[in-house]
Amino acid sequence: MIVYPAIDLKDGRCVRLVRGEMKSATVFNDDPAAQARTFAAAGAAWIHVVDLDGAFAGKPKNAAAVEAIVKAAPVKVQLGGGIRDEATLEAWLGQGVARVVLGTAAVKNPNLVRAACRRWPGRVALGIDARGGTVAVEGWAETASVAALDLARRFEDAGAAAIIYTDIERDGALQGVNVEATAALARALKMPVIASGGVASLDDLAALRAHEKDGVAGAILGRALYDGRVDLKSALALMAA
Repeated sequence: MIVYPAIDLKDGRCVRLVRGEMKSATVFNDDPAAQARTFAAAGAAWIHVVDLDGAFAGKPKNAAAVEAIVKAAPVKVQLGGGIRDEATLEAWLGQGVARVVLGTAAVKNPNLVRAACRRWPGRVALGIDARGGTVAVEGWAETASVAALDLARRFEDAGAAAIIYTDIERDGALQGVNVEATAALARALKMPVIASGGVASLDDLAALRAHEKDGVAGAILGRALYDGRVDLKSALALMAA
């Protein structure tokens, strides 16, 4: 299973939010590129990057920081936030981003998702962020009237590289990952599922790893890394064992 250390960008800095609330932002590093190098030095093969400002604005807002991350370390970058059209998607892939994450677009522009998956196989993931099982979009500021599983099933045949499933209520709260919901989603789909939101310990990672055969293919780690609750080297070793 793959561990994805996360860099969330707000005003060009690395921050962590609690349950997606921008007013809850805690700054952990003023230099995103340096943070990427730290993760790479620990052995990470991937870094999960989110342009938080872009997610709310609907267009990239932390482009310079993302570009610096891509250039800073020999890792694959998975990027989400503010990618709502093909031109933006193409631009990021052309600048070295390994995989883009489409979330709001899955609800509001499904044709874009399908076309992108066909054009760039293996380089487009579907971000499904849910609050109480219902999908949220536009930086989690708006609730869509669709269940997480129902949305995922709409794209079963699209060819997405993975589903990134975030339990918003647990994101940044350090209350433990929603293993049950993540595993249930993975069992119901053919696509691999990456868990996001709430990972607070190595025990959480071990619980997810127990569902690898169900289709849980990885986990995104955020605040627990920055708070020192989880050591990245130990997390990578556990998931690779």
